[in-house]
Amino acid sequence: MEQVKNRNSVSRILLVGIAFLLTFSMPIMAQDAPAGDVAKGKELFNSLCAACHKRYKKSTGPALFGVADRHDTEWLYSWIKNSKAMIDAGDADAIAIYEEYKKTPMNAFPQLNNADIDNIIAYVMEPKSTGGPTGATGDFPPQLVDGTVVSNELILGALAFIFLLLIVILVLVNNTLRSIAKANGVELPDDLTNKKPLWKAFVDNQFLVIVSSILLLLVSAYFAYGYLMQVGVDQGYQPVQPIHFSHRIHAGDNKIDCKYCHSSARVSKTSGIPSLNVCMNCHKSISEVADATATPDHTKEFYDGEIAKLYDAVGWDAEDLSYTGETKPVKWVRIHNLPDFAYFNHSQHVSVAGIKCQQCHGPIEEMEVVYQHAPLTMGWCVNCHRETNVKMEGNEYYEKIHKELSKKYGVDKLTAAQMGGLECGKCHY
Repeated sequence: MEQVKNRNSVSRILLVGIAFLLTFSMPIMAQDAPAGDVAKGKELFNSLCAACHKRYKKSTGPALFGVADRHDTEWLYSWIKNSKAMIDAGDADAIAIYEEYKKTPMNAFPQLNNADIDNIIAYVMEPKSTGGPTGATGDFPPQLVDGTVVSNELILGALAFIFLLLIVILVLVNNTLRSIAKANGVELPDDLTNKKPLWKAFVDNQFLVIVSSILLLLVSAYFAYGYLMQVGVDQGYQPVQPIHFSHRIHAGDNKIDCKYCHSSARVSKTSGIPSLNVCMNCHKSISEVADATATPDHTKEFYDGEIAKLYDAVGWDAEDLSYTGETKPVKWVRIHNLPDFAYFNHSQHVSVAGIKCQQCHGPIEEMEVVYQHAPLTMGWCVNCHRETNVKMEGNEYYEKIHKELSKKYGVDKLTAAQMGGLECGKCHY
C-alpha cells in the first residue's frame, strides 16, 4: 500500500512539473520569433519577396520557413535592409549565403521598418498546411468526407433495386391473375394462337409497307447526311496534353496576354507553339502554385507535379537553379487544325482586323483544359465575314477601297464580305 501511495505521489509531482514547464516555457519560446501581423506579412511577401523566395522550398534565394530560428532578429533587420553592407563588413553568415547562392546579391529594402519585417517573418514562419484544397482531409469537400451527402452511386443503386422489385411484383401479380382466371374457366385475351401474326398482317398491307419504306429511307438519308457533314468537324475536341497547362490560371487568374506566349500570331500565318523557354521566363522562380488556384479536380500537388514535368523537359535543376543540358521533347497534341486547302492568316485577323482571340477560340481564359470552341467550318467563317465590319481606325491599307465601296453600297461601314471576303480565292488558291 505504501508503494502504491508513493507511486501516486510521484505521478502527481511529475504531472504538476510537466504542466508547470508547458505553462512557462511556451511564452519564453514565443519570444524567440517577433510577433507580427500575418495578413500584412503575406501582402508584403507577395509584393516584395515572392519573385526570389518561397516559404518552404529553395528558389533564387533560400527557403524562408524557419528563418527566425536560423538567425537573430536584429541580424535579419540588417540583412533585409542592406545585405551588401553586411557582406562588405565581413559578416560570416552574410558571406556564406552570398557564396552559396552563386554570389547573387539580395535586393536592399531600406523602405521597410522593423514592424514590416516582423510581419514578413510572422508570415514565413507559419507551418505548412497539410489539409487538402478544400480544407478537408483529402481532395473532396468536407461534406463528402463527413458523409453528410449521399453519393450518386447510392441513389442509382437504390433506384435500380426499386425498379427490379417492381418487375418482380408485376410478374407475381400476372401469374396470380392467370391462375385465378384459369381456375374460373375464363379465356385469356392474349391466348391467340390461331390468329394471324402481327408481322404477317403488316406485310399483307401494301399501304403500310410503302409508307414505312419511304419513312425509313428519309430517316436514313437524314442521318447519313448529318454524319457525312460532320466529317472533319472537330468542335468540342479536347485532347489530354503531355503537360497539363491551365489557361484558367495563366490567361484568367494571372491576366497573361495570349500574344505573350503565342507571339507569332501578330506577324505570321500561324499562332505558333510557345517554346519551353517562354515558360521558364516565369517558372524559374515559380516551382509550385498557390493554394487558392487548386480545385477538387486539380489539386495543388497535381499542378506542382506538372511544373516538375516542365523542369524535366527543359533540364532545369530546381535545387542548383541551373540547366543540366539534358532536354526532352514535349509532344503537344494539336487541337485546332484547318484543311490544307483552306488558307487562314492569324496576323490578318489579329493585327489588321483587331479580332480578339476569344471570337474564334471561345472563353479561353476560363478553360482548365482547352477544347475547340467553334466548328471552324466554311459556313461559320462565311457568316463571320458577313457580320463583321472592317476595322478602319488607323488602318490606311483599306482607306482608299473603303471610300469607293462605301459609295457603291451606300453605307458608312463595310463588312468583310463587302470588301471581297466571300471570293473563293481569298481562302482557296
